[in-house]
Amino acid sequence: MEKQFMIIDGNRVELNGEKTVLEVIRKAGIDMPTLCYHPDLSIYGACRLCMFENERGGLDAACSAQPRDGMVIRTNTARLRKYRKNIIELLLANHCVECPTCPKSGSCKLQELAERYDVKTVRFPNTAKLDKVDHSSLSIDRDASKCVLCGKCVRMCNEVQNVGAINYANRGSKMYISTMFDVPISETDCVGCGQCAAVCPVGAITIKQDTAKVWDAIADKGTNVTVQVAPAVRVAIGEQLHMEEGTDVMGKIVAALHQMGVDKVYDTSVSADMTILEETAEFVEHLGKGTGMPLFTSCCPGWIRFAETKYPEIMPYISSCRSPMHMLAEVILEHEKDNGMKNYNIAVMPCTAKKFEAARDEFKHGDQPNVDCVLSTQELIHMIRTSGIDFEHIAPEAVDAPFGQFSGAGVIFGVTGGVTEAVLRRVSTDKSNNAIKDISYCGVRGLEGVKEFQVPFGDGELRIAVVSGLGNAGKLIDKLLAKEVSYDFVEVMACPGGCVNGGGQPVSCDNARTIRIDGLYASDSTNSLKTSDTNPLMDYIYSEFVKGRNHEMLHVHYGKHND
Repeated sequence: MEKQFMIIDGNRVELNGEKTVLEVIRKAGIDMPTLCYHPDLSIYGACRLCMFENERGGLDAACSAQPRDGMVIRTNTARLRKYRKNIIELLLANHCVECPTCPKSGSCKLQELAERYDVKTVRFPNTAKLDKVDHSSLSIDRDASKCVLCGKCVRMCNEVQNVGAINYANRGSKMYISTMFDVPISETDCVGCGQCAAVCPVGAITIKQDTAKVWDAIADKGTNVTVQVAPAVRVAIGEQLHMEEGTDVMGKIVAALHQMGVDKVYDTSVSADMTILEETAEFVEHLGKGTGMPLFTSCCPGWIRFAETKYPEIMPYISSCRSPMHMLAEVILEHEKDNGMKNYNIAVMPCTAKKFEAARDEFKHGDQPNVDCVLSTQELIHMIRTSGIDFEHIAPEAVDAPFGQFSGAGVIFGVTGGVTEAVLRRVSTDKSNNAIKDISYCGVRGLEGVKEFQVPFGDGELRIAVVSGLGNAGKLIDKLLAKEVSYDFVEVMACPGGCVNGGGQPVSCDNARTIRIDGLYASDSTNSLKTSDTNPLMDYIYSEFVKGRNHEMLHVHYGKHND
């Protein structure tokens, strides 16, 4: 087949199946400005910043225009620069311009574009409505006065996550993004996944900031401060602190937290190993019951909330295991209970829904939460910068005893399919390196939103599905309930790609998910322990702290559904 080309700014660019002109432009190495475009969402074409000029002088939006052979376009004419500058001015005229104090300052796309196109003044009167900020959610804050109506949050919530907590209201110049009947976001079906904040280009939706609570706890000399760090955090934090994306920097995180004044730093990978021991036992028991339904994983709080609100009938089939965060919290509390000090337990998580999970009544002793504060990866980055720590050159330190030994199976929990792979390693009778490698090739790995496969088990086989993204989870559950499909085990993670792409992670390069996933798999490959049951620390934890109270400490019943 004869090759096809476009001419972009005088240069020939080969076409290779791109669906939009924008894809071709970016393949040519041109940073075409956009606000409303996102590769994982439908085309909206609202911001008009990606307009290009064709050979007849007409203008069209690159995000929606289809490329064709022989097409000749310009992306950087004087006319286009003036056009884009006018759009940016109009957006700023309807925007609450509080850049220095905005949580998105420094990473705001509108701020970046205003600087790029030399917008020094705005000729139009400011018409921004200073609406009250919605602080009702434990996971996110919403400030409508900063919204640019790009629609990314609406499309993410409705198309990808299938939650439908927010949508457009009114039309024309009166359009705004709202919850149904303008109720606070906490009164909707919002699951707290934070994916809306991850795609918001400005400060209209941001992660709830809880760093002040942590600084207060560290400053209190009578408080023993412990921190646990989730696996996905270690491969997402470095890029924002002058290191290569995907590098495992757990040792540097430990050193930075110690330098900030934290007393003990632990790794949530330890309790991921505990989760596998508990969940595998539960899975084997579930297989013998013949319920006709699979056992669903329970690690993801956004998924739990989604099931509670959308599919309450499947709650009895969700594992009763607590998430690794809460398993480790229980063990930490048991370890620290007799130290004579007030204990403050912090969890650093890639997930904004963990903030909501920590506040659930199911995870409290009386009125006291087991996890006092959840910080996102972004918040930890901010604390490191506030402290002036030279993260790139700080010497790594080991995780504190006694919770410092974990398997590679625990580390890969941060990847879609990671929980399932860890379970398969556990139930496998062959623990050799070749057998472990074979499991990784069974279909469990990859970024597909739905992965279905079978693996040998006993005299038969296990039917497994791995799902990431709640929209995909909803479709799969609908098929299950309609008896169109059948599985033995289903892993669900709310965020596309898993925890590495959690709402609390830094927004980074387009292929960040793949790079972070590769980083966790690399950490697994260099870990001498491959399965959770071979971790010698498990015997110590169960004998010294759990002491036969597995159900009380490591499992949970959500309301009436699992009774």
